[in-house]
Amino acid sequence: MTNERTGFDVDIARWMAASLGVDPEKIEFQAIASANREQAIVNGDIDYYVGTYSITDKRKEQISFAGPYFVTGQGLLVGADSDIKSVDDLSADTTVCSATGSTPIQNIKTNYPDVPTKEYDTYSKCVEDLKNGQVDAVTTDEAILIGYAAQDPDKLKVVGEPFSEERYGIGLAKGDDALAEYFNTQLTDGGEIWQQIFDNNLGASGVKATQPEVDPIG
Repeated sequence: MTNERTGFDVDIARWMAASLGVDPEKIEFQAIASANREQAIVNGDIDYYVGTYSITDKRKEQISFAGPYFVTGQGLLVGADSDIKSVDDLSADTTVCSATGSTPIQNIKTNYPDVPTKEYDTYSKCVEDLKNGQVDAVTTDEAILIGYAAQDPDKLKVVGEPFSEERYGIGLAKGDDALAEYFNTQLTDGGEIWQQIFDNNLGASGVKATQPEVDPIG
């Protein structure tokens, strides 16, 4: 058990566990590579998965979802004094950074072919370059960018509207409708808890968010 884990998703996971009566000291967090998430759920290695996990039809072929507990989309992180206000302000004179081979960087290359791009294996390296003036913007899911802006609001800001949609859910064993319904009830009835978790983790970014309605089960 590692109690040092922090963040919006971690607190959502803790909230769900607490609602089930699980002792906080008994919660075991596991770091699972993105490509292995469905398999970990199918194998029963974990009870449920929370962590920027987008609800998709392809994933629903193997697992079930509760939620969504957050709706985000691809966004832009820029310096606090940047003139960039949205993705429409990107040009041949602005360099955008994201994770190597990620969907966000591919979206930029496809939809904005004149915009120079830079890629690293982690977003934190992109953010470092942004602070040092080596790139003009960082792009990935806005929820991740909000986290960076919240850590350093004097230097960073998230701009514009998301230009895609990602709906984060709680991954469960396929067909476990009872647990999915239970989690959905917690999310629906726990608006104040959700808002507190958002404010505690991401509120400093200045970005406002509204808790989404959950999807019906079945």
